[in-house]
Amino acid sequence: MVPDHWYDMNGVWTGSVTLISNGSIVMIYTGLTENSVQVQNIAFPANLSDPLLLHWVKYSGNPVLFPPPEIQLNDFRDPTTAWFVNGGWRLAIGSKVNTTGIALVYETSDFVEYKLLDELLHAVPTTGMWECVDFYPVSTTGDKGLDTSVNGPGVKHVLKASVDDNKHDYYAIGTYDAESDSWTPDDPELDVGIGIRYDYGKYYASKTFYDPKKERRVLWGWIGETDSENADIKKDWAGLQSIPREVVFDTKTKSNLIQWPVEEVESLRMAKKEFNELEIKAGSVLPLEIGNATQLDIVAEFEVDSNALERTMETDVLYNCSTSDGAAKRGILGPFGLLVLADNGRSEQTAIYFYVAKGIDGNLKTFFCTDESRSSLANDVGKQIYGSIVPVLNDEKFAVRILVDHSIVEAFAQGGRTCITSRVYPTKAIHGAAKLFAFNNATETSVKVTSLQIWGMNSAFIQWVPF
Repeated sequence: MVPDHWYDMNGVWTGSVTLISNGSIVMIYTGLTENSVQVQNIAFPANLSDPLLLHWVKYSGNPVLFPPPEIQLNDFRDPTTAWFVNGGWRLAIGSKVNTTGIALVYETSDFVEYKLLDELLHAVPTTGMWECVDFYPVSTTGDKGLDTSVNGPGVKHVLKASVDDNKHDYYAIGTYDAESDSWTPDDPELDVGIGIRYDYGKYYASKTFYDPKKERRVLWGWIGETDSENADIKKDWAGLQSIPREVVFDTKTKSNLIQWPVEEVESLRMAKKEFNELEIKAGSVLPLEIGNATQLDIVAEFEVDSNALERTMETDVLYNCSTSDGAAKRGILGPFGLLVLADNGRSEQTAIYFYVAKGIDGNLKTFFCTDESRSSLANDVGKQIYGSIVPVLNDEKFAVRILVDHSIVEAFAQGGRTCITSRVYPTKAIHGAAKLFAFNNATETSVKVTSLQIWGMNSAFIQWVPF
């Protein structure tokens, strides 16, 4: 899809594909016109028998949608996959009114003619422009994904928006009423744009699709750059897609989603190293001899002595991953975790860790963080400290999976309740010089690594297909 008509000559932007019940396929996407107006256009596969759907034919009657009168001409973009309800198709488009982020809903029977519904799907004040809106059902009783049109008992609906003001992807879980065409969050304090994020790192503009063959919902996200434009030009590329993730409802907490790398990633696993019952004393770092550490799949479980959790009197109500000195901040119960993409002297390292804080009410709260502050000796790159709270239930150990790929680190805590993606730029911890360490920077408490499995990872061997 290239910008070659007046209605998209300034950009072919985000869109979505819908599989219609008769077997046909339609794409609706945002185009930026020659006058910089955001409009919606449709396209159809040139050859339905092509399994890759490489070529598309744009509809001769494009555009099919212009911004409605109350919407600014540059605040109307990124249509969702359509869902079937009450004998017709509906889709949502992101926008805003003043500083209120909104999702408009259109109804269609043929994807050519559209009617704007009176009610918004949802709106949240002060969240600004909503991009890449996504809307889909999740099962509350099983671990399978659902087709976009499913609704009824045992189903919740996820509404997600990429918030343009801060470039973060937020989601909320709630209930969809097809009759009133409205969606209501289960917890208004965790609404879209003010509550839970898909990912607390460098991750944006994500979309999901339903895979009917494996009955799963798959999430893709964009990892942007945090270095200089000149550096991007020198390396000849900028930005990439994350590892695809399967998304399900967390039936244990009932308040969030679980995101986990799709099972196909495991086909790239090679030699495995395993460590069990490693004790890491307070204030220590433990080298892990695994050979090449630039491409890894790491699965680890940590255990903190239950007596230490109970007896600590320290409160740390102000702890925050981004503002509390990262992995250098020392408390009785953390930080502890792994150092990836580290050189032998640890002048470069990216820390992925847990930090357990006790509130004034005596309850423990677990933070999951990634610290990039020492990730590179380069001085023209971003070095952020990311993270948030992760629910850890009473019978659970502190669990993490980390995918390392040269300059990308994707980390998943507690089975994928909280995720952090990092784009880092090591200068010394590259190729054979990259090492892996376990660490415990707590002031008093030892930590046990009860299980640590590490696989070297092969390349994906992508087959390029000529257009």
